[in-house]
Amino acid sequence: MRITFDSDLPAAGLARLAEAMDGLWEGDDLSAEIWLIPAEEIRALNKRERGVDRVTDVLSFPSMDDIKDKPILAEEHADSVRPEDGTVFLGSIVICEQRAREQAEEYGHSFERELWYLAVHGLLHCLGYDHETEEERREMREKEEYVMQKLDLRREV
Repeated sequence: MRITFDSDLPAAGLARLAEAMDGLWEGDDLSAEIWLIPAEEIRALNKRERGVDRVTDVLSFPSMDDIKDKPILAEEHADSVRPEDGTVFLGSIVICEQRAREQAEEYGHSFERELWYLAVHGLLHCLGYDHETEEERREMREKEEYVMQKLDLRREV
């Protein structure tokens, strides 16, 4: 199982992210999009998609529902299979670079750590994780920390 990305993020970082995400799902190879966008674009998307008229750090647009902890198989998600490479398209993630920089400063860690954390957070949403309840929040945080440790981007960076 592997994941590939269409993205404007650095290729070396994406390769590390793909490796760190290994083992978080069962099934076929996946693909996803991750893009950096300006504050005004993410605000407009947030307003249109969520009804929230403010800048946010990351938005995820999963291509499949109800996949958490289930095998992700091309034969069961034919409408999400990319014809060019046969991967199951997980979804799209947009990250506001400006907000990521602000949060890195606010939290006292590197922009790199914040950027990759937001990418991981978005990918987990696309894999069906959420943080609406305390139990969901704890489970998602454990997955985030697991991947961030594999990326060697711990909180104290």
